[in-house]
Amino acid sequence: MTLDEGVQKSTNFPYTALAFLVGASTSILAGYIGMEIAVYTNTRTTFSCCKGEMITVDGEQIKDLKDGFMTAFRGGQVLGFVLVGLALFILEILLIIFKSAWLDGAFDQMKDVNGNIKDSDAEESIRRMFELIAGYGLGGSAVALFGRVGGGIYTKAADVGADLVGKVCEDLKEDDPSNPGTIADNVGDNVGDIAGMGADLFGSLAESTCAALVVSSTSIQLCTAQDALYFPLIITSVGILSSFLSVLCVHFFTVTVNTVQTAIKAQLFISTIIMSAALIPAALILPEGDITVGNSGNTNTFSRWGAYGCIMFGLWSGMLIGLITEYYTSNKYAPTLKLAESCKSGPAPNIIQGLALGYESCIIPIACITATIAYSFATAGMYGIGLAALGMLGSLPVALTIDGYGPISDNAGGIAEMSYLPGAIRDRTDALDAAGNTTAAIGKGFAIGSATLVGLALFGAFVTRVNGSEVNILKPVQFSGLLVGAMLPYAFSAMTMTAVGDAAMEMMNFIKTDFNNGKELKK
Repeated sequence: MTLDEGVQKSTNFPYTALAFLVGASTSILAGYIGMEIAVYTNTRTTFSCCKGEMITVDGEQIKDLKDGFMTAFRGGQVLGFVLVGLALFILEILLIIFKSAWLDGAFDQMKDVNGNIKDSDAEESIRRMFELIAGYGLGGSAVALFGRVGGGIYTKAADVGADLVGKVCEDLKEDDPSNPGTIADNVGDNVGDIAGMGADLFGSLAESTCAALVVSSTSIQLCTAQDALYFPLIITSVGILSSFLSVLCVHFFTVTVNTVQTAIKAQLFISTIIMSAALIPAALILPEGDITVGNSGNTNTFSRWGAYGCIMFGLWSGMLIGLITEYYTSNKYAPTLKLAESCKSGPAPNIIQGLALGYESCIIPIACITATIAYSFATAGMYGIGLAALGMLGSLPVALTIDGYGPISDNAGGIAEMSYLPGAIRDRTDALDAAGNTTAAIGKGFAIGSATLVGLALFGAFVTRVNGSEVNILKPVQFSGLLVGAMLPYAFSAMTMTAVGDAAMEMMNFIKTDFNNGKELKK
C-alpha cells in the first residue's frame, strides 16, 4: 500500500478492529494474571503470618508482621507491574506493526534533507495511523466496563449477603467456615478489586496514551524530531522504573501493627519523588524551542519544560488525591474517629456523618484536578491534558501494588479463620487487612482522578481531529445533552445498586435455606 492510498482509504478496517481486540485481550490477560497471583499469594500470606515473631520497638514487645506483609505486598506488585508492562509492551508492538503496514516503510522518505515533512499527505497519513491505534484504548475500556461494574456487583453482593446472614441472622464470626457465603465473599475480593480495578486503570492508561499520541501527531516539530512523537510512551516507561526503585525501599521499613499503613503509603511518595527527577532527562527528547500542536483553528505553543510542568501537575495531584483519600478513610485520623464516635448515638447520626464526610472528601481532589486542568490546558492545550493524565498514572505500578495488597491480606484473614488457626494469627492478618482496607481507597482515588483527565484528553483528541475549537452549551441540543449527561451517573448508580441488592437478597435466601436444611439434618 502506497502513502497516497493510505491517506485516501475511507475505512479504518481492519486496523482499528485489530487494535480494539488486542486492547481487550491485553486487559483480560492482565486481570487474569493478577487474580491467579492473588489466589496463589493469599494462602502464603497466612502461612507467613504464622512465622511472625515478637520484636522490641522502643522498649515494647510488638508483633513482627514483616513476613506476612512482604508476601502480600509482592503479590500486589505482580498485578501492578504486569498490567503496566503489558500495556506498554503490546502498544509498542502495535505501533511497530501499524507503522510498517500503514506507512509501508515510507516514514523516513517523508522528510526532506532538512528533516521537514515534505507535504500535507505525509502529515495526514501519520495522523491517521495514530487514529487507528486509538482502538487499543477503547478495547481496554470495553473490558473495564464489564470487569469493574460486573466485578463490583459480584463482590459487594457476596460481601453484603455473607455478612448479613452470618452476623445478623446466625450470629457467626466473619469468615466462619460454616457460612457458605464466605467463599463467595473471598472470591469477590479478587474479582472486584484485582481484575476489576486492574481493567479500569488499564483502560485509563491506554486511553490517555492513545489520546496524547493522536494530538502529538498534529505537531510538525514532534513528527520530525527523533522519537519525540513517542514521548507519552517514555513517560510510562520512566514510571515503571521509578516504581521499581520505590518498591525496593519497603525492605527498609519495620512493619508492625502501627506501621503497616506508613510502609505502604511511603511507596507512593517515594515513587513520585523519583519520577519527578527521572523525567528531567526524559524531557530532553522533546525538540528545543517552541512546539506547536493542534489544528488550524486552535493551536497551542509550548516548550519542553512546559510539557514537563504538565506532567508534574498530574503526578503530584495524583499523590495528593491518594493521600487525601487515605486521610478520610484511615482509622488513625479525625474523620474516621469522629464517624466512629457518632455510632454511639445510633445508626442515623452515623449515616448523616458518613455522607457529610464523603462529600467533604471531594473538595481537595476536585481542587487538585481543576488546578491540573487549568495549568495544562493553558500551557499546552489538549496535549498538556494528555501529558497530565499520563503523569497522574505515572505511579500506576505502585498504586496497583497497594490496591492488590488489600484483597490478598483480606483473604489471608479468611483463610486463617476457615483453617481454625489460633487467634493470634487472625490478629496479625487483621492488622494487615485493616491497612489494606484503607490503602485500597488510594487506588480508587487514582482511578477516579485519572478518569477525569482521560475523558478530557479523549475529547481533546476528538476536537483536534475534527478541527473544532469550541462547544456552545447555550444551543438547545448541546444544553439538552449536558442535562442528559449529568443524569447518566445517577441512572447507572441506581441500576448497579439495585443489582447489588437483588443479588444479595438471592444469596441470603439461599444461605438461609442451606442453614435450615442443615438444622433439619442434625435433628
